[in-house]
Amino acid sequence: MMSGMGNVEGFWSPEFAPLAEALQQAINDGEECGAAIAIDVDGELVVDIWGGHADAARTTPWTADTIVNVWSSTKNVTALAGLMLIDRGLIDAHTPVAEAWPEFGAAGKQRITFGHLLTHSSGLSGWEQPVTPEDLLDWDRSTTMLATQAPWWEPGTATGYHALTHGHLIGEVVRRLTGQPLKQFVAEQIAGPLGADFQIGARPEDAGRIAEIIAPADPFEGIPPMDQWSEPMLKTFTGPAPDPLIANTAGWRGADIGAANGHTNARALARILSAISLGGTVDGVTLLRPETVERIFETQLEGPDLVLAGHHLRMGLGFGLPSPAIGYIPDGKICFWGGWGGSWESMNPDRRTTIAYVMNKMGPGIEGSARTDRYFRLIYEALGANDSNSWRV
Repeated sequence: MMSGMGNVEGFWSPEFAPLAEALQQAINDGEECGAAIAIDVDGELVVDIWGGHADAARTTPWTADTIVNVWSSTKNVTALAGLMLIDRGLIDAHTPVAEAWPEFGAAGKQRITFGHLLTHSSGLSGWEQPVTPEDLLDWDRSTTMLATQAPWWEPGTATGYHALTHGHLIGEVVRRLTGQPLKQFVAEQIAGPLGADFQIGARPEDAGRIAEIIAPADPFEGIPPMDQWSEPMLKTFTGPAPDPLIANTAGWRGADIGAANGHTNARALARILSAISLGGTVDGVTLLRPETVERIFETQLEGPDLVLAGHHLRMGLGFGLPSPAIGYIPDGKICFWGGWGGSWESMNPDRRTTIAYVMNKMGPGIEGSARTDRYFRLIYEALGANDSNSWRV
C-alpha cells in the first residue's frame, strides 16, 4: 500500500496510484474542494483516500471522518432497505403498494406495485403543486400528499426519475411493514450492524464534521432549457424546486429524506454496498440472500427516462444497470446509482468490488460529472479494463 501524497491522505494499492494523482490534481486545480474515494475488493479496502477541504473557504481540512450530504447516492441505501423487505418476505416486487399502505390506493394507484417504486416507474416522480421544501421535510404531510395524488403516466410503462419522492415512497412502505421510520431502519438494520458511518439526515452532534455543500453556477447545466422540458420533468423539478444550499441547513439534516439527505463518506458507502458485490453478506452480517441480490441484475425497464430529459436508462430492481448512455460504467454484471453534483457508487459482483466517490463541490448537471467520468475510467482501467469481461472504457 502507498500513502500520503501531498494533500491526499489515506492509502491505495499501487495500481490505483493514477487515481490518487487524479484526485490530487483536481484538488490542486480547484475543481474539487474536498472529496473521498473508496474501493472495496473481496471485503477489504484497497483504496481509502480523501483530501481537500470541508468548507468553501478552504480553511477546514477534509479528514478521515468527514461526512457530507451525498444527495441521490442515498438512494443506493434506500433501495437496499426496500430489497431487504422483499428478502424477508414482507412484500414482493409485484405486490400492490396499497396492500401495505392502504391510503396509497387512492386516485387510480391501486395497481402500482412495490417494484414500480424501486424502478422509478410509479408515475409519482414529484409532488403536485402547491408544494414547498418545508412540506418535503414533514414526513406525514409529504407522504399524505403522495398518497392522494394521481400518477403522471401509466405506471410500469417507463421510468421517470423519482428525484425526491423515492425515499418517501419506499420509506413509508418500510414504516408500514416494520414499524420503523426509514432513517431508524437504516440506522439499526444496515449501518449499525455493519459499523458504517452512514445516516439518513445527520445528528446535531455531527455538525462539526459535515462538509459544506458548494453549489455549481448552474445545477441543471447540460440539460435542455426549461421551455423544452416534458411535463413530468417540469413537474418533478418544480415540485418542489430544489436548492442545493438547503443541504447546509439544520432542517434538512433533521429530516428523513431517503432520496437525498444521506450523510456519509466513501468508506462507509463502500462497506454498506459491498453487501451487493459480495452476495448479500459482509463480515458475517447478512442483509440479503444471494437469490435476492441476483434480482437486482434482471432488467425491469429500459428506454428514455421521462424526467431525465430522455436519457436512456436501464433499470434493474432498485439500481441502474450498464447502458451506453453512461460511458464510464463498463459492460458487465454491474449496478450503480449516483448523486446530484457527481457522487457515484457501483457494485461489481463478478469482481467482488464496490466503488464509492463523494465530494462537497458539486459539478454541473444532474447525472455524474467530468470528475466522476475521469475517476471511474481510471478505476476500471486499474481493475483490468481489457480482459475477457469486455469492459467498455
